[in-house]
Amino acid sequence: MAPKKIALVTDSCADLSRELIEENDIHVIPLRISCVDGEFSDGVDISAANIYTRLHAGELPKTSLPTGEDMERVLRRLVEEGYDGAIAIMFSSGLSGTYNLMRLCAEDVKDVLDVRVYDSKSGSLGQGMTVLQLAENIRSGMSWEELTERRVPDLLGRGYPFFSVDTLEYLKKGGRIGKVTAAAGTLLKIKPILTFAPDGQLQSAAKVRGRGQVIDKLVELVKTACGEHKRYNLAVANGGDPEGMALVREKLTAALPDYELVREGEIDATLSVYIGDGVLGAAVQVLD
Repeated sequence: MAPKKIALVTDSCADLSRELIEENDIHVIPLRISCVDGEFSDGVDISAANIYTRLHAGELPKTSLPTGEDMERVLRRLVEEGYDGAIAIMFSSGLSGTYNLMRLCAEDVKDVLDVRVYDSKSGSLGQGMTVLQLAENIRSGMSWEELTERRVPDLLGRGYPFFSVDTLEYLKKGGRIGKVTAAAGTLLKIKPILTFAPDGQLQSAAKVRGRGQVIDKLVELVKTACGEHKRYNLAVANGGDPEGMALVREKLTAALPDYELVREGEIDATLSVYIGDGVLGAAVQVLD
């Protein structure tokens, strides 16, 4: 029998604000970050701002998966709250083992909860926009079969996030450089713009010279990704640069004025370990 009460689960790399999490009844599992003074839970007892302070002081924190106990605790709490199905949209398997761990935990509770686990092959704006759109679909009464067989797979291919970074130093040190051109950020004032490859690793989308060109290139990339689509959502994000994000939002909404929703996010602590501060992001999610 198909589940009737459906929960939405994700992890802290979806970059959803506390308000959006509560408004949409989303269950978030934090990734963990190891620092010189202990281990912390992303978004719970450590923030991106704290990571920036540590990076600038020469510390290089390390990220790790949520514990299996943490995941299973969340899933069993859903059962106690009366849910009989859950959809889990997890951080890219190209950067983390979170997706695979959730699959294992889902097996452990399958007798009491039907959990469908999906690899977002994305993170931050791309992952978060998918989760929020699914929350709207669940609210509107979309069936379990429609959600799990058609809607989720379709949405996962409809998000196009782009991020500018000030340096590739932390990606290289953390072993997350993926398909990114390592030389991109070593030249004077060259700012790499990254996106997610089809396999969920990071890859280079563009290189621009200077901060001023970054915003225009982000808008151009998002507009190109949107193409001729008539229905779409937009999102912007920042890592330590809210003023820059406001300018991205202003230019993006002017270039693509027919959006249905526009959302703002702050880069999470886990991704901040990889990409540092001074980050700007922009994304489109096409709906037609």
